[in-house]
Amino acid sequence: MRSFNRLVTRQAGVVGDRYLGRRPFGEYRVLFEIGPAGATPRDLRARLGLDSGYVSRVVGALRRDGLVEARAHPLDARTKRLTLTRPGRAELRRLDRISDERAAAVLAPLDAEQRARLLRAQDEVRRLLALSMFSVELEDPSSSDARWCLAHYYAELDQRFEDGFDARSWPADATRFVIARIGGQPAGCGVLKTLCPQVGEVARMWVDEPHRGLGVAARILAALEREAVELGFTTVRLDTNRALDEAKAMYRGAGYAEIERYNDNPYADHWFEKRLG
Repeated sequence: MRSFNRLVTRQAGVVGDRYLGRRPFGEYRVLFEIGPAGATPRDLRARLGLDSGYVSRVVGALRRDGLVEARAHPLDARTKRLTLTRPGRAELRRLDRISDERAAAVLAPLDAEQRARLLRAQDEVRRLLALSMFSVELEDPSSSDARWCLAHYYAELDQRFEDGFDARSWPADATRFVIARIGGQPAGCGVLKTLCPQVGEVARMWVDEPHRGLGVAARILAALEREAVELGFTTVRLDTNRALDEAKAMYRGAGYAEIERYNDNPYADHWFEKRLG
């Protein structure tokens, strides 16, 4: 493991004081995480596993250099929304270009079969390392981590649904609430509700975008099913929107069968059910 880590950090060029010849790696990593969509300091701490003092120092350096600006958050007066300035966006494009060139240089000496092997191996290593840092636990729905997950979940639905999403009218009921963490930081969530005796409902399944493709959602779903068995449910149901193709595929792969409408959720287009063994 240590030998692998040394090789990767050398190849990526993160050992020196200036990454890609310009800035410390930490500053570029924060710049990348803010990206075109913007982020809050809380987002940076959660997604990068950094403490608030370090985030504050790095963001301060980027702001002094005119790459990042902070504005009042439109939905939360207690925090700021960090966005890239025009020079910041230009710097990010330059970083992407140089990073692509370095990646191409790594692949260039390899033939097609070796490239495919390397990419498959990298994907497998990424997944396994994430799982080694992964946990899913019961959580108080009113905790700061739970509120952070739900706020991002609602914001994403508002962007992806054809007619938007109004979280204000959405009930906060939950029989069990679980949070997935990677490296101790929140990465996703899910809710189990009671529909009627012996029937539960899975809801608010969400995984933060940087952690998708690692099997996190499937593990959240499995954790909710274990909670359902513990509560004596024999059946679990769920619904989803037609825009969420990846969610429908995951539910079918986990043994859920599509059924007729069972609720009045205005955002639902598909309904599923699974008998628990």
